[in-house]
Amino acid sequence: MTTTRANNARPACVAIRPSRTTRGALSAAALPLMCCAVLIAGCSRPTGDFGRAQPSVIHDTIMPEAGKLAARVRGEPVSEFILTDDEKLLRDLGWGLIRPPWAKDWIGGTKVELARTRLLPEKDGKVPVTLYSVFLGSEKFNSSEARFDRISADARGDAKLVPPFCEVAARVEAADRERLAAVSRRDILTQDTFEGANARVWENRAYIGWVAQALRFRIQAYQTATDHFEIETPSGSRLWDTNRAIKELEEVVRLTETGCAAENRFDTPEDLKRSRIYNNWGLERPADQK
Repeated sequence: MTTTRANNARPACVAIRPSRTTRGALSAAALPLMCCAVLIAGCSRPTGDFGRAQPSVIHDTIMPEAGKLAARVRGEPVSEFILTDDEKLLRDLGWGLIRPPWAKDWIGGTKVELARTRLLPEKDGKVPVTLYSVFLGSEKFNSSEARFDRISADARGDAKLVPPFCEVAARVEAADRERLAAVSRRDILTQDTFEGANARVWENRAYIGWVAQALRFRIQAYQTATDHFEIETPSGSRLWDTNRAIKELEEVVRLTETGCAAENRFDTPEDLKRSRIYNNWGLERPADQK
């Protein structure tokens, strides 16, 4: 068994990449399996109520295993560690934010699913921001203003998903710090343990970063659709609320770009103390009881 000596000089997170010879052997062995996985992935991940992912052997087992081989061929870190409960929850909550905002976008959903399972690089899973406008324009509504209502509802729905994701992401990042600290304290580690720990930290960070990028994509998609329909079907009464909903989403998205930690720029105390001088003055006075 190969061992690795841990010491304090070790980098916090090291991306272990296979050699060219190893990647070549993996490529030859993985090609048939990857081709089969791509063929059976001819549809996006099945979803149930509220767009939540449904269990699927193909999408939960077969495609991810083929994706690991594809990732190794590309030289990306791959961990065989068991996912923690929070790591599973992180990926489940993140799915609702990385999938295309229009549920009927079959092509976009397939591309994102191939990227999620690592059969394709993350950059190849991106969908043009204009597709949301295309699908929204092709949908039949009783009122032209309903499209603005749909954009507002989608943006506010996404905004509600961000805080729960950030809460779990913060716990995962804390666990990763604990994991790396434990690695640095151990005198003797197997090579598999050392590589697996660093690869899992890399995977978690990459996933959180992907969600942040996907949210930025959604903001662009919603704003592009709003700008388009402001010209095609003007609606002054709905436009303000739609832009307000997009701004609300943008505010919560900043959380994912700052490590999911709310920023207190002015260092003010969280709980403001009540004034002893102006007690029972102005708005502080309780209402009269009849």
